[in-house]
Amino acid sequence: MKTLLFASLLVFAVSGHSVQAKTVCTVVADAAGGRVISKTGDCETQVTPASTFKLALALVGFDAGIIQTANSPKLPFRKGYVEWGGDKWRQDTTPKRWMKYSVVWYSQRMTRQLGAAAITDYLDRFNYGNADFSGDKGRDNALERAWIGSSLKISPMEQVRFLSRMLNRQLPVKRSAVDLTASIVEAVTLDSGWQVRGKTGLAYPRRTDGSFDRARGTGWFVGWATKGDRQVVFARLIKDEIRHSAGASRRARASLLKDLPGLIEN
Repeated sequence: MKTLLFASLLVFAVSGHSVQAKTVCTVVADAAGGRVISKTGDCETQVTPASTFKLALALVGFDAGIIQTANSPKLPFRKGYVEWGGDKWRQDTTPKRWMKYSVVWYSQRMTRQLGAAAITDYLDRFNYGNADFSGDKGRDNALERAWIGSSLKISPMEQVRFLSRMLNRQLPVKRSAVDLTASIVEAVTLDSGWQVRGKTGLAYPRRTDGSFDRARGTGWFVGWATKGDRQVVFARLIKDEIRHSAGASRRARASLLKDLPGLIEN
């Protein structure tokens, strides 16, 4: 009887959890030709890119010369910088560490150096989502958070098109900018032999009082995977309806890495 009761409670918990967090879109496409291999859900609606924007920002930074190598410049953490990422953000940070730990203050140092007009020009030429780098209306915060739950928006399909153009050297940046950006994106090799490089992104909507609604996180994992002479690009987007102990971006990454081989072979 106890076993049956436990099983019933487990089924209820799992079914309830599935209602409270959903995969909005998963899309996988051939990197070379753009042929969609697998696509489920709403992959056309634009949402905040959150920290997946670091892929575009890295391209801009390397192309403009404000970052030079995977390890340069190394910038010190200073009091007053955003530090909600904990101790990993309270350290000297290089481009490679910036990408790995998604250090927002390092992004903000870059955006301030570049300026909103230059970033907008790059985004227009990248065809990157709505290319709106204005920030929250009336808050004058574009350089601090335009890409984090604010004005800049991109759809999953636009993410994979952007990545495909990057990998095929079709973006208006130096070839070295693409190579250097790829070199700082964290890689993992799956048991199936696919090497996956990707970036997570996490953002929360604002309430009317300006605080963040941490029960309704948006989580991304976007990137590309290579095996032999095959290369694919992918995007997974999930949205929460309750607060979870593990962030939406971490769960997007974990689930996509698990599912990717099957999605490619289908």
